Amino acid sequence: MITATLPGPVIAAGRTAIRGYGMGTAPLRPDPDFLLIGAKRGGSTSLYYTLLGHPGIMPLFPGARLLPKANDTKGVHYFDSHYDRGRAWYRSHFPAAARRRSRKVGEGSPYYLFHPLAAERAGRDVPHARILLILRDPVERAFSHYRERRRQHAEELASFEDALAAEPGRLAGEAERVAAGTGYRSYAHEQQSYRAQGEYAPHLRRWMAHFPAERIKVLAAEEFYADPQRSCDEVAAFLGLPPAPLPPSATRVWNAAPSQDLKPETRRSLAEHYAPFNADLEALLGRTFPWTRP
Repeated sequence: MITATLPGPVIAAGRTAIRGYGMGTAPLRPDPDFLLIGAKRGGSTSLYYTLLGHPGIMPLFPGARLLPKANDTKGVHYFDSHYDRGRAWYRSHFPAAARRRSRKVGEGSPYYLFHPLAAERAGRDVPHARILLILRDPVERAFSHYRERRRQHAEELASFEDALAAEPGRLAGEAERVAAGTGYRSYAHEQQSYRAQGEYAPHLRRWMAHFPAERIKVLAAEEFYADPQRSCDEVAAFLGLPPAPLPPSATRVWNAAPSQDLKPETRRSLAEHYAPFNADLEALLGRTFPWTRP
């Protein structure tokens, strides 16, 4: 068993060996039962780890039992950034069929919703997967995304307003380059698309073109945080699992950032920008969301 006290190179070698083992046994490892496709900074990390508190849902392979911090990463990012690594590599992340029994396993890669090719790839490769999506007030999501980049010293612009102004230029032509399918990866498209990633309806339509509506479950982050047990019970039913009480440790809020005020004029501008997208989303799903209610 590898322990966290071992040197970094030893742990890295262990990761490589375990991943090689997973690839060698890939035929014994079924595809995921569900994909948690986003949205980025929308609550997907909190939802994923809350779901792991359900006894019928398993973590990814290898898990912390074999490798320290293995479960710190909830997603494989296969259908967006690592598609060139192939199906054996993808399947190497999932438990073997003999261990699953009646339990479910899935991965959460929040860039999937926004990536131009992820839905088509998933529809072709894992057509029987169920699709989970958790959405947050897009104004708050955009600001949270920007703050995350600043905390990680990955955004050079010191104001959110400057980053929003720079976004069209940063994203110009990037979606088309990604969609060309040449393996092109765009940092700007994934990480500096603060406004664009909250335009949920057109992104969701891509997924609905490849998965029927009954295989797609959309949650509101605000409702999930208000009542994690209820949301988890809804997801369990969606996955064909019975309800189960969650342990207190399963309801931890991940990726929480200190509260900061968004300039009122910026909030108004973003709210106006998102209004038609929100209306389109609600018409598409036949439901309302907390951020549009009076």
